[in-house]
Amino acid sequence: MAMKFDPFRELDRMAGALLDPRQRLRLMPIDLYRQGDHYILNADLPGIDPGSVDVDVDGQLLTIRAERTINVPDGATWLTRERESGTFLRQLNLGQGIDIDNISARYENGVLSVHIPVSERAKPRKIEVSASYKDGQTISGSATSEPASVSSSSSSGSGMSSGGSGSMGSGSEGGSGGHGSAGTPGSGS
Repeated sequence: MAMKFDPFRELDRMAGALLDPRQRLRLMPIDLYRQGDHYILNADLPGIDPGSVDVDVDGQLLTIRAERTINVPDGATWLTRERESGTFLRQLNLGQGIDIDNISARYENGVLSVHIPVSERAKPRKIEVSASYKDGQTISGSATSEPASVSSSSSSGSGMSSGGSGSMGSGSEGGSGGHGSAGTPGSGS
C-alpha cells in the first residue's frame, strides 16, 4: 500500500515537536555589559545543580548549557507544574578581540557570572602621528590631547621646540588641521 506524503501534516508534526515542552531547549535570560577590560555575562539559573553547568568556548563561540531536574516523591500527583526542567542553552559569538584563554565562570545564588577579558591586542592604545615638511621640520604627536613635540633638522642646529596642540580631537582650532603650531625656524622662540 503506497503512502501519500502530506507536507502540511509533516509541518504540523515538526511544529509540535518544537513546541513540546519535553523536547525543547530552554533559553536562559542574560545580562551582558563591559566593565573596564572585561565583559561580564550574568545568566539566571535558579535551582540548577552547579555540577550540571557547562561553559565551553569553541573558536569564537561561547556555549552555556545547564540541566535542571525536578525530583518528585513517589506517589505524588502534580496539581500545578510551572517551573521548567530540562536543558537550558545559550550561545554567544564572541567575535575578535577576546582573550579566550582567560575566561572564568562562577555560579553563586542562582546566577552564573562569566568574566570575558578583552585581549591585549584589542585594548585602546595611543598612536603617534608624525609629519615632515619641506623646510626640514618634523612634527610628532599623539592622537590624544597631549602636546606635540616639534624639532628642526635644519643646518642651523637651533634645536627649537614648541608646545603646539597636536591633538586630533573633534575639532581643530584656527584651521591648523591638528598639526600643532611651530615657531619660525631660526626665530629662537
